[in-house]
Amino acid sequence: ILLSGGLDSTTVLAIAKNQGYACYALSFAYGQRHVIELEAAEKIAKLFQCIEHRVLTIDLGGFGGSALTDISIAVPEHATSGIPATYVPARNTIFLANALAYAEVIEADAIFIGVNAVDYSGYPDCRPDYLNAFEVMANLATKRAVEGERIRFEAPLIHLSKAEIIQAGLRLGIDYHQTISCYQVDQRGNACGRCDSCRLRKQGFLQAGIADATHYTS
Repeated sequence: ILLSGGLDSTTVLAIAKNQGYACYALSFAYGQRHVIELEAAEKIAKLFQCIEHRVLTIDLGGFGGSALTDISIAVPEHATSGIPATYVPARNTIFLANALAYAEVIEADAIFIGVNAVDYSGYPDCRPDYLNAFEVMANLATKRAVEGERIRFEAPLIHLSKAEIIQAGLRLGIDYHQTISCYQVDQRGNACGRCDSCRLRKQGFLQAGIADATHYTS
């Protein structure tokens, strides 16, 4: 499970556990603006009794090019057209490549990722075509797959709205108050309430008809 500590990846973890998978969680310290989300991921992995939770350090901040890895680029606080400044170049490709290596070592049957193509923020690496292409590549590139043990890439949220994701998670007993979605959360864990991720989260709870217990600064 690629586990960021956010709403989507936590829901995916709950879905995988509910389906009977023995779960290994993988998070990344990739040079993002804050590590609060990694603290949330650690708590969530323990709560869901993951067999192992690894945090891999990859310095995407060394390349920059994103508001999430370069503090000189402002996080957008209003809706914008096109691919937003919070897109991190090749992030999901890098994450999935590392997850693939981990999965091959532990002989995992599937890699779960919380990408979503309905109300995603315009990221090209959250689309079904991208994930399908990566799965094809993965099963050409690994010893285990060549020997007959193909790996599946599961994206159970891919066609769900944020409201539907929240409703599915609540049915599985998730306490979303423990998740961190904000791109610029403060040191006390309070969300800004203005970034793309916060706006999608707020809208999701509103459309789901569920009270949002997230602490927003605005």
